[in-house]
Amino acid sequence: MGSRRTRPAKLAEKLLQIRLTLGLSQSEILRKLGIADTNYRYYISQFENGQREPTLLLLFEYAKAAGVCLDVLVDDKQHLPAKLPSKPKH
Repeated sequence: MGSRRTRPAKLAEKLLQIRLTLGLSQSEILRKLGIADTNYRYYISQFENGQREPTLLLLFEYAKAAGVCLDVLVDDKQHLPAKLPSKPKH
């Protein structure tokens, strides 16, 4: 009997908030995340509406772009700062 891991409930909302707060289009966030493949833009939409979850390494790139620690993205109890990019509090 396999078990699925729990997904952060607010992750999609946070990823969308990062892109919009940074004032980036889906194509621009791809470049910011270091992804050259423009076909990946479809995935950005799926990340932002909760249909797909980014890889751990891609989440790390989102965190760097937003200037937050990775735990802020994956912990539903933590909120993104109002101003992005922020300064990570390690």
